[in-house]
Amino acid sequence: MMKDCLQFLIEPAKKMKIRLKESRKKVTNEKKEPLVESQLFIMELARELNRLCQRSNVLAHIWTNEDSWPPSVCRECIVEWAAVLENRVQPRSIQTELQADWPEKREWKGHLLCMLETGGEYDMASHKRVIMDWTHQLRNKLEPIIWPGEPVLMMLDDLEFQWRRGRLPNLLPAMELVMWVVLSADSPDKEDVTKQWLIRKQRSQKIDAARYIPHNVWNWICDAAEEVTLDPKTANPDLILSNDDKRMCCGLERRDIPNCTCRFDGWWCALGNEGYTSGRHYWEVEVGDRDWRLGVAKASAQRKGYSSLNTKTGYLTLRLERGSDLKALTVPSTPLAQMLVPRKVGVYLDYEQGQLSFYNVEKRSHIYTFNETFTERLFPVFGTVEVVKGLVIRSAQTREPCLCPGPCLWC
Repeated sequence: MMKDCLQFLIEPAKKMKIRLKESRKKVTNEKKEPLVESQLFIMELARELNRLCQRSNVLAHIWTNEDSWPPSVCRECIVEWAAVLENRVQPRSIQTELQADWPEKREWKGHLLCMLETGGEYDMASHKRVIMDWTHQLRNKLEPIIWPGEPVLMMLDDLEFQWRRGRLPNLLPAMELVMWVVLSADSPDKEDVTKQWLIRKQRSQKIDAARYIPHNVWNWICDAAEEVTLDPKTANPDLILSNDDKRMCCGLERRDIPNCTCRFDGWWCALGNEGYTSGRHYWEVEVGDRDWRLGVAKASAQRKGYSSLNTKTGYLTLRLERGSDLKALTVPSTPLAQMLVPRKVGVYLDYEQGQLSFYNVEKRSHIYTFNETFTERLFPVFGTVEVVKGLVIRSAQTREPCLCPGPCLWC
């Protein structure tokens, strides 16, 4: 059963010549070779994953005709190939060996990511050799133990879907998570694998860390979704809120309401009703085309006047101005590429890990992450000056439709 799930990674290699002939008709010789090199490299990684699974003592009986494990267990197998892909946390003995034997492994991943996302404008040969040499040396190590933790079947279907649609940049995150291996018996549980992959990726690359977030990671983020509503007592008098406190836009006239100490009277903002001092929290917001501000505000942050709402004054926010000027309001501000401007924003807070992350909900991609140690209550913050299309906080039950072909394992 599991062997059948992995087989699609090997089959494309048999038809590679046909694929390459078709590619020649579509691209010039200069652009053809890097793309081919990227595809071949992914195929070699796929074959290595297949080999690791076949060698596993834990899964040995899955590969026989006497398959005694239920499908649910087979779907929950992931391998963690972490030291090669990023500076992952591993058991000390193995981590020490890897660092001593292959110090150059830390360098290749960032370059490979650039190569795949740009369509392969760089020479991949040296980086491919580093990984292949590492896997060959790995054969002389102890037999790898594969932990039935993350759903590998889901990841493989995800990978196949991206391959068939020709989305080469999307293959790397899916392949990376599938091949995030643990090489000892001290394997983490399913949630920990997903959590550590996400945390480390967003900590090492704050901007655009993943052009595509694999399905099970995305679902794990969405599991933290909760209902968020606006607090009318904090809303700027120029703002108009809906009866359910889920929508907000800027009015044409200032409302005559009490100016209490908790209310914004300068910037056109409002806070969420609920503040957070622990745990994981996720909410989604449909934003306007021209102007918006989203993030969190510390309980002690100033709300009066027009002081800059940035990390120095207790605000961790993204701001869009003039429809294309997207930036993270750090000190100084961090400009973000126009290609990252979303229409639906996912905001994810992990209090203990000190991360506040923003995602493009429709593309399931990462935009930006603030990394900070949180010590006080954090409130969701929302801002806009748009009078026609304001902000809409989506229901926690709302999910973007799945784009997977055929029956979906995740929905």
